[in-house]
Amino acid sequence: MTDTSLIRNFSIVAHIDHGKSTLADRLMQTTGTVSDRELKEQMLDTMDIERERGITIKANTVCIQYQAKDGLQYSLNLIDTPGHVDFSYEVSRSMRAAEGSLLVVDATQGVEAQTLANAYLAIEAEHEIVPVLNKIDLPAADVDRVSDQIEDVIGIDASNAIVVSAKTGQGVKGILEAVVERLPPPVGNREAPLRALLVDSWYDQFLGVVVLLRIMDGRLAKGDRIRMLATDAVYGVDRIGLFCPEMRDVDALEAGQIGYLIASIKRVRDTIVGDTIALERSPDVRPITNIEPSKPVVFCGFFPVDGSDFQNLRGGLEKISINDSSFSSEAETSPALGLGFRCGFLGLLHLEVIRERLQREYNLDLITTSPSVVYQVLLRTGDVIQVYNPADLPDPASIDVIEEPRIDATILVPDQYVGDVLALCHARRGIQRRLSFSGGRAMIEFDLPLNEVVFDFYNRLKSISRGYASFDYTLAGYRADNLVKMNILVNGEAVDALSLILHRSNCEARGRKICENLKELIPRHWFSIPIQAAVGGRIIARETISAMRKDVTAKCYGGDVTRKKKLLKKQKEGKKRMRRFGKVEIPQGAFISSLQFDS
Repeated sequence: MTDTSLIRNFSIVAHIDHGKSTLADRLMQTTGTVSDRELKEQMLDTMDIERERGITIKANTVCIQYQAKDGLQYSLNLIDTPGHVDFSYEVSRSMRAAEGSLLVVDATQGVEAQTLANAYLAIEAEHEIVPVLNKIDLPAADVDRVSDQIEDVIGIDASNAIVVSAKTGQGVKGILEAVVERLPPPVGNREAPLRALLVDSWYDQFLGVVVLLRIMDGRLAKGDRIRMLATDAVYGVDRIGLFCPEMRDVDALEAGQIGYLIASIKRVRDTIVGDTIALERSPDVRPITNIEPSKPVVFCGFFPVDGSDFQNLRGGLEKISINDSSFSSEAETSPALGLGFRCGFLGLLHLEVIRERLQREYNLDLITTSPSVVYQVLLRTGDVIQVYNPADLPDPASIDVIEEPRIDATILVPDQYVGDVLALCHARRGIQRRLSFSGGRAMIEFDLPLNEVVFDFYNRLKSISRGYASFDYTLAGYRADNLVKMNILVNGEAVDALSLILHRSNCEARGRKICENLKELIPRHWFSIPIQAAVGGRIIARETISAMRKDVTAKCYGGDVTRKKKLLKKQKEGKKRMRRFGKVEIPQGAFISSLQFDS
């Protein structure tokens, strides 16, 4: 039995690429949790795609045993969290299982947008925060400047910040001592009825569903019968244990501990993140504060290039959704692309990760339609509907107003790039809220429409700031604007995969650019192909792909000129017929490439 006063539960939070996973590796290595022979980089990043991209996608936990200077043996439960804005949901739910946070800041880059966002998440979770300045081994490290930034921008006292190099291990023991001395032990009553918080769950092909949980009160032992309060389902506990970082079975978990349970649960959807777990014989246990379920904010269509791969795509999406509760999908049919799925994501990086997994793990060749957001449409009848796909927008005559989702964006950028960033945000219909300067960096707050951000805003921001800008956002509700649906017609037929909902002022420029892009991307056919952008019944832009020409008069020599005219007239009529019945093949890459435009 571990004394509660000797337990510390903490998460590591930071902006992307500031060294969270490397620091977790050093903590495990320093305490002997993992031997030097077994150690590998990004030990807690278990997915191949996490290792290749150098990012954390799923939060992971490990139990570390540490003997402090006072001679006592402490049990430290570490949770490594993602840094990218798309996975902030993983960060917020991981914090519910801990009492403190290590806020890691790159001593060369300073405070970034996600540093700020994650610090606020930790403050909201009432965490004790220990600032850690990482990468002090680099020549560009400036500890004093970054400490001042932490105090000015975040408002946290950084006078006792710990300076470390996660790469070399310098200062890592100071972090372990700070965790023991400065972070509070968990509060829980071991004699009370069992109350456990369901932090995460995933599917293992050999074990079934594995549940990560934090024991708030009471005790959970192997063989106990448990009840999920949200679903009222009852299960028998087969195995319980700790991550060290491999799974290690124990006989019981007690108040304050973080571990796993396996109870022959067949589906991940039967385990709801934020649910309370109690013993079957304890009917009056009150629920722990619920964690809000994640809501997809970006939607796009996945269609197989080869229609015979549809069932393979269905199976791949089902298996991915088993381990990713924030991903959603439903079948849809497109006249241009055939059978596919409309999928919901937390952001563009989430979309890229899912698409890459489908292509790599299931050998699928996919067409991805343009990303879109959820619009609220108020009809003249008074009804309100949600539109996930621009192609599903009702007849304009029945629409009273279209509301689009807005975001509160925070951008941190060096002073010299402020003008370009402001110009980019204003071009995307942004409303400036605040601009402040601190330590050679500017913090810009904007109210932006989400549909102007999801496609190429982040790439443009990185481009104009030479990669130094960082970006974070939170959803800020819906607002009505002058929005219309723009259709792209190829050879007179609307291609629903290229339909967009845009602000009326942007339609003509966007339509012209898409038509120009498609003219370059679609190969020539034996007949001319008109490419048009239309709003309602009005054509606002047009390009024409000229027909390939066969010289039908090549073998016609001698005789009257009417012989040539007759052959040319016959060719002209044939091309008319081909244009009427011919099918234009749009290459796979055209669907995304045609929507790339410079601001």
